[in-house]
Amino acid sequence: MTSSPRSLNRRQMLARTALGMGGMAFADLLAEETGSVRPLGAVRSGSPGLPHFAPRAKRVICLFMSGGMTHLETFDHKPLLNERVGQELPDSFKKGRSVLLGMSGNQAKFPLVGSWIPFQQHGKSGAWLSDAFPHLAKMADDMCFIKSMHSDAVNHDPAMTFMSTGAQLPGRPSMGAWLSYGLGSLNDNLPSFVVLITKGAVDQPLSTRLWDSGFLPTQNQGVQLRAAKDPVLFLSNPAGITEANNRRAIRALQELQAQSDAPEAALQARLEQYEMAFRMQTSVPEVTDLSQETDAVKGLYGPEVSTPGTFAANCLLARRLAQRGVRYIQLYQPGWDMHGNILRDFKGLSSRVDQPAAGLLQDLKNQGMLDDTLVVFTSEFGRTCYSQGRLRGTGSQMEYGREHHRDCFSSWLAGGGVKPGVSYGETDELGFGVVKDPVHVHDLHATMLHLLGIDHERFTFRFQGRDFRLTDVAGKVVTPILA
Repeated sequence: MTSSPRSLNRRQMLARTALGMGGMAFADLLAEETGSVRPLGAVRSGSPGLPHFAPRAKRVICLFMSGGMTHLETFDHKPLLNERVGQELPDSFKKGRSVLLGMSGNQAKFPLVGSWIPFQQHGKSGAWLSDAFPHLAKMADDMCFIKSMHSDAVNHDPAMTFMSTGAQLPGRPSMGAWLSYGLGSLNDNLPSFVVLITKGAVDQPLSTRLWDSGFLPTQNQGVQLRAAKDPVLFLSNPAGITEANNRRAIRALQELQAQSDAPEAALQARLEQYEMAFRMQTSVPEVTDLSQETDAVKGLYGPEVSTPGTFAANCLLARRLAQRGVRYIQLYQPGWDMHGNILRDFKGLSSRVDQPAAGLLQDLKNQGMLDDTLVVFTSEFGRTCYSQGRLRGTGSQMEYGREHHRDCFSSWLAGGGVKPGVSYGETDELGFGVVKDPVHVHDLHATMLHLLGIDHERFTFRFQGRDFRLTDVAGKVVTPILA
């Protein structure tokens, strides 16, 4: 006697319908007749109802200066600090603080110290940039500087987690995972969320939870591409393993999955990850081959562009990934945790970042991509206007460092619907606190989502009986910076 379809359990139904979802997910992928994969440009849809409105940006490239990049040597010009070098931080700045000045808690004196790098105004906008960024200075009229960023966290790990996920504690989905889940993919042959880390950079360790999917389906987590022969682990087949072997192995996995009691969402996520891994064997080697670019294009990014794993190479790779439909590309440049000798460490690091970041903006413009690509340059917090410990030396030989500082720091955005040639927000005369138009981390996230066509208050995921969102229960769109 044949069972009624209504009496079949999930396992039986999957087994009787040509492996159910497995058969559908892999039907075209494993077509033995052609041996082909879906063409570049195939799209994985996102969540129903998204975007909420017409987006200005299709994708995001985030340049993250991990370690707490000082705003006072970069984009926030404070000449009064240079006039008051060695003077004690005024008592008026110390009063009413919710946390002690100084991370160590044992610093008795707080001598002010200015930037050893001169500042100049640039472009028609008159934006102030330090001379450490001569290439970015040429792009000043394409950038929107936010001088009034502030955070809730003052230690590296919770601050980076906060900037990445909207929460200080681990376990929440990262920004890239939210976008992958909400908007889907523009190319099914590459991950929708890719992470690139400068090779050999020394700083606070970067945890994979910064690009994790949290409680979202696991296929939305970031995929790290390495500066190695295999940019992704196990990308190449072992000796003696052919594509046909892989196809047979995946068919066997389909059969096992079809008889699994795993939840439907978990099963679908696993199948999508297997499928993506198979596709990446063809797509990743092509996209990471920078030799396909002309000398003129590579010249935009500077002399280190041909060295795999450098910030320059990663910036060019980010443009190539964006061009092929990767939704969110996260670059990490560690090294900015300068508690000690800023004079010694800052110049070399800024020079490795300056031309590649400027080159990325120019390249996106040349490719006609900047209008719908949002570029974000940020850090987890800023640095103090006073020296950590005693000042040593004088003038251009002065040795000083700066403490962590969550109360103000600088970021910049470009493209993707952002108003160019604008400086928004202000800090006080010492660069210690925000005095005009504060922008919280949640505000930045709300604005980024808005530019991608998403209302941050409506973009939620129900988990453990609560509707979660990237901006938690806060955040407002910074409308004055929108084009």
